[in-house]
Parts: sequence; C-alpha cells; structure tokens
Amino acid sequence: MSCTIIVGTQWGDEGKGKIVDYLTEDADVVVRAQGGHNAGHTVIADGEKHVLHLMPSGILWQGKTCVIGNGVVLDPASLLKEIDGLAEKGLEVKPSQLLISDAAHLNLPYHRMLDAAREAGLGERAIGTTRRGIGPSYGDKIDRSGIRAGDLAYPDLLAERFAAKVRENNAILMAAGLETIDFDTEVAVLLDCALRLQPFLANTPNFLHKALAAGKDLLFEGAQGTYLDIDHGTYPFVTSSNTTAGGACTGSGVSPRAITRSIGVAKAYTTRVGSGPFVTENEDFGERLHGMGREFGATTGRARRCGWFDAVLVGYATRVNGFDEIALTNLDGLDGLERIKLCSHYELDGGRLDYPPSRIEDYTRCQPIYEEMDGWGVDTTQARNFEDLPEKARAYLDRIASLSGAPVTIVGVGPDRSQTLVQ
Repeated sequence: MSCTIIVGTQWGDEGKGKIVDYLTEDADVVVRAQGGHNAGHTVIADGEKHVLHLMPSGILWQGKTCVIGNGVVLDPASLLKEIDGLAEKGLEVKPSQLLISDAAHLNLPYHRMLDAAREAGLGERAIGTTRRGIGPSYGDKIDRSGIRAGDLAYPDLLAERFAAKVRENNAILMAAGLETIDFDTEVAVLLDCALRLQPFLANTPNFLHKALAAGKDLLFEGAQGTYLDIDHGTYPFVTSSNTTAGGACTGSGVSPRAITRSIGVAKAYTTRVGSGPFVTENEDFGERLHGMGREFGATTGRARRCGWFDAVLVGYATRVNGFDEIALTNLDGLDGLERIKLCSHYELDGGRLDYPPSRIEDYTRCQPIYEEMDGWGVDTTQARNFEDLPEKARAYLDRIASLSGAPVTIVGVGPDRSQTLVQ
C-alpha cells in the first residue's frame, strides 16, 4: 500500500497532469481532492492531447479507479462535457471507473455570475480569477448554505434548494443592475445533469478506506499550486481551497497517517496566471517562451506571466508540504539559453529572506537575489534518462535540489509520457 500526494510548488500550471499521468501506471486509485473546473491538466499520451478540468488524469488509463473527493466544487454540466468529450475519443467513462463524493459541493450558474460581477467591480484590484464561480462556491460551503452532489439523487429536493438559492442570488444581481438567472432554463439543465450523474455518486471516504485496507496504491492529484493556497499562498491573489498537501487529506477523508510520499512539481522556471506579485517575472524571458508557443493556460488560453526559477518559493513549498522529492518539468524550455538565472533569496528592506512574506504589501516590495549558471545550448527533448542530459543541465538540476531542499528525481523534457526521465 502506498499513498502519494502530488502538489504544485509554484502558482499552478507546473505540469502536474503529466507527472500524475506518468505515476498512474503504478497506482490503483487516482484522487482529485480540491478545486473546481478552473484547474486544467494537459496530458499528451501516444501523441494525443487531452485537456482535463474536473476529471482526474487517471481516467486515461485502463483498470484505474478515479475519485472526485468531497473537497472539490463540482460543476455538473462541465463534468458531463468532459465525459462526453472523452466518449467522442473512444474513452467511455463508466460508474465503475469514476466515483463522485456525495459530499462535494456543487458549482452552479449563480456562482459564476457572482464571480464575474465581483471581479468586474474590483477594477484594477481584480484578483484575476477564471470567473468560473469557484470562490462563491466555496463561500456557500463555508456559509453552510451550499448544495451538495448527494442532492443530485433527489430531484424534488434539488429543485427546491436550487430555487431558494436562485431567489437569493437574483436579488443580489438585480440590486447590482446585472442580468439575473432564468430559473426554468437552469433547473432543467441541472435536473438533466442530475439524472446522468446519479450512478457516479458514492461515499468516497468509505471507498478509499476500504481500498487502503485492501493494500491498494492511491495517488492524489493536486490542482493549482502551493502559492494559490487560501492559507499559505499570496493572499488575496489565491484560489479558495487548500492546494497544499494537507488539502489532499481533508478533501478526501484519508488520514495523514496513511500518506507515504509527497512529490512537489515545479517548472524549470516560474509562471503565473492572473494578478499578484511575481518577484522573478521577466518580460523578455516570457516573450521568448510565448514565441515558442509555450505558456498559454489550458483552461483559459491566457498567456502566462513568466520568470526565472524562484528557489525561495519552491524551498518554502518543500517545507510546508513536506516534499520527499521534486519533479521538474519543462527543462527543455531553457534549451538554447547561454545564461540562466535562479533566485536564491529575496531582498527586503536591506535584509535577506529565504521565505515569501505573508503580507502582500511586503511581498510586492521584495527584490530577487540571483545566481547565474551556464546554459547548455542544446536540445534536451530526445533525452530518455538522466545520463542523456548535458552536464550543465544536470548541474542546474543539482543546484535546484540544493536550494529547494529536496532531490530532483523526475524531469520532463517535453509533453509526452516518453519524455519523462526518472532518477
């Protein structure tokens, strides 16, 4: 029995889907424990590209069970769109392959409308959300007024609760002079979704406990990254769930004592989508990556902000999450550079920091302290083991491990499964 948690070390988009997909071969169950359809995992298998949002990446493997845990906020229509999209590719998703926690909260149309309205109202102070209603969904959960996936099995009760929430939120939208929700249209969509999703509902903590007792291997698929965590991230420019390792336990019902391995996924550089401070951001480097066709969001298509590798972020993430090892992706994004920078510390008010300040006002004033290394100047995409990498690329990996506090054991040199090197 093993329980492995995969967590992003930066602001998400680190390539976790690729690492989860690679490790799924040795797993029996793949669990998604938090977040919503604002997250996107891009997996390329056998040359075919799959972009998954709510669906755990393990669905692309035969004989694996996928779980959407209680910590997820679930948009029923979005999930069914993914299921139908996979079916069009010949990948039929059956209830025996996918279990949805009956305690997961639903993400519904009024959540998206409220999210968009709040972002628009913030103007220049906007957080940069995907406007998919994730914050308002978790808000209802914390307010103890949300609708849960288990209600999908009771159409009359579901319609009654949905009607009450539509009345409540239409009053808010109307007061703001915004478009309101058409109940008749939306309830019809919701009830159709409920009929299709009922067979997938389960008490997923009970299923996971039995899987552990039977000696099954579990893989927890993180969404977003450490610095989008509601507690440990660059607040308020964060998501609305715990994206760190502890969130895998609370979002699934699996005890922390069952966890045997924690892997942090980092890019060989740093990217961020949306607003908020970014100490190592470098516009010229970003333009280079965008010119290569890289760093556009899987969910939104937005160009990501790009910068040099930030070991302050990754080192602190290692301590918060207890990483045993680091999986480094996109090493090939640095191919061809003569010189490469790594941020080892921050400078703030004349002092050196090896952690990101909690106050956003302080973090915004931090300046990077860089080390520079030689680039390797050659293509790494054909490498199939660590020994195939240029000596200078391996020196870069060693320095990242030293600064971050965990060994680099997996390296990605391209999007395909075959372009994954394991040490």
